[in-house]
Amino acid sequence: MINVITNVNSTINGFVWGLPMMVLILGVGVYLSVRCGFPQFRHFVHIMKNTLGKAFEKTEKKEGSVSPFKAMCTALAASIGTGNIAGVSGAIAIGGPGAVFWMWISALLGMCTKFAEVTLAIKYRERNEKGDWVGGPMYYITNGLGKNWKWLASIFTVFGALAAFGIGNMTQINTIASTINTAIAGFIPTTEAQQKTIALIVAIICAIICAIVLIGGIQRLADVCALLVPVMAVIYIAGSIIVILCNVSALGSALSAIVVGAFNPASVAGGLAGIGIKTAITKGVGRGIFSNEAGLGSAPIAHAAADVDHPVKQGIYGVFEVFMDTIVVCTMTALVVLLGVGVQNIEYGNNIGANLTIMGFESVFGHGIPGVAIAVCLTMFALSTVLTWALYGSRCIEYLFGYKASKVYQVIFCLFACMAGTVELTLAWDIADTLNGLMAIPNLIALALLSPTVVKLSKEYFTEIIKK
Repeated sequence: MINVITNVNSTINGFVWGLPMMVLILGVGVYLSVRCGFPQFRHFVHIMKNTLGKAFEKTEKKEGSVSPFKAMCTALAASIGTGNIAGVSGAIAIGGPGAVFWMWISALLGMCTKFAEVTLAIKYRERNEKGDWVGGPMYYITNGLGKNWKWLASIFTVFGALAAFGIGNMTQINTIASTINTAIAGFIPTTEAQQKTIALIVAIICAIICAIVLIGGIQRLADVCALLVPVMAVIYIAGSIIVILCNVSALGSALSAIVVGAFNPASVAGGLAGIGIKTAITKGVGRGIFSNEAGLGSAPIAHAAADVDHPVKQGIYGVFEVFMDTIVVCTMTALVVLLGVGVQNIEYGNNIGANLTIMGFESVFGHGIPGVAIAVCLTMFALSTVLTWALYGSRCIEYLFGYKASKVYQVIFCLFACMAGTVELTLAWDIADTLNGLMAIPNLIALALLSPTVVKLSKEYFTEIIKK
């Protein structure tokens, strides 16, 4: 039976994370960019000024909503995670340095896709029975396309609620536990039994933290994410910059390998013989989408809680979110690997994930400390992902069955977290990965059909800005 499930999931996964789906996601990104006049480029300075530039502005707390920056941090908490560390290095190992170039392309187009998602989430959101703002693909499908499209919204929420248990819960906590065990083993030898005990303790602690945050509602979740996201990003970027500066003489060669490898992987390194451009594209675009979640429909659920008076005011945070996640953080990881390990020294063909990133940091910081640093970063990245996906899954269940049902879902979510540290999750990860990709289909359909609304709101907002 397990083999049957594995084979069926593998076939579906080959589609949802394969070339056809990537063409669809990139195609929607191109379509929205053209229709909206490429706002991610034309208004980039305005976007940076009104997102990053307002990061530390004090805003009045309003019941049932959070500040635009905190809403973005909540969404970033889900997207900046293990994919930025293990996913990027894995893409390089399988697709070569050129995979990074295609990751950038997916991000540049994904900026407008995320812009559209977030804008629609604010436009079509509503208040729940507690008074909180709720929104996301299920709401802009129902309220934007009409009640006859509720079936499509329901499909999205089913995929989202189930995916949260895997991609946003068990796999993340399992990663935290295994990373902490690896860091401890770097200083103190541990037996298999001791490692299982440590993993169980880590999982229970994560579940307790998750429960405490969820009890506090959207306000507490946003406060925690607004603290975690900037701290973990600064620590990781600072460490990466040190590695880059210590290898700055090779920076030109690394960037050249990225560009040349995008179109001719085999010419970059001997270990890439037989790897074609298709592999570079699929690994780069796939990991990019997996990391920044543009087009998947998850982030708009968090952004919907923002206290803004115009949908596009939050939509521009969607642009910054993709920029920060992929153009900044993922690029940092890529350069740490290519400079620290060396383009010619990477063992291509093996998806060794985070270990390759650790090797890059070890080239400058030595053994031991990088493992601990990566463990700290991965723990913060993954824990924030768990917290945010708990919100995503809860909102999906709330849409289907009501507010009370979402509380039951949260209890079950925390119980699953307790088990995550000590179970084998290969199949669970694969199924969750598939469900995560399937979320994109109803969302992309809605984005294409509601594009006239995005164009109208975009013109309305940016015309007002230009007049000012």
